[in-house]
Amino acid sequence: MSVSASPARQLLHRRSLDVQVYARDDGLFDVEAELKDLKNCDLPLAAGLRKVGEPLHHMRLVLVVDRELTIRSAGSSTDWMPYPGHCEHHGDAYRALVGLNLFKGFRAGVKERLAGVKGCTHLTELCQILPTAVIQALAGVVLDTREGSADGRPPFQLDRCHALRADGPVVQTHYPRWYRGRPATPAPLPASSS
Repeated sequence: MSVSASPARQLLHRRSLDVQVYARDDGLFDVEAELKDLKNCDLPLAAGLRKVGEPLHHMRLVLVVDRELTIRSAGSSTDWMPYPGHCEHHGDAYRALVGLNLFKGFRAGVKERLAGVKGCTHLTELCQILPTAVIQALAGVVLDTREGSADGRPPFQLDRCHALRADGPVVQTHYPRWYRGRPATPAPLPASSS
């Protein structure tokens, strides 16, 4: 999508999200997620002036995930926040992520365990991007994406987005074994003149 010709504009706010996934020697995976908010001008806050270039928010989630995508350990840190001495003191609520599975019911589990005052709005929002980021990192490494899977199950990614729907052209072309489209309707035969 392109921005059509518009009047001059000025950047007000930038939010950066970064997720990195590392394979560990013990067969587990480290997931490091970061949220950073920056303003384009000095910002007066209750705690004092935040200068351009100093983050309004800078927060991290760190998870250890197993091959089944179950969270084995979790923690968070808040380096920059609007209310120092308060924002970062949530009792490491994000340990509540332990036991959740990124592939099954994760977002509902986050909402149940960390919504509202149970956690930090920004860290809880950051959780929402973790399933797709980790699945992308582990696709082809842990998650089988091949057409001819040895276990007889379809590749995990089918029917998880519009392009990879079982009745669509991508599946028909690249995963024909799992294609579930309607067979072409044969043209009617011409009427016989007998």
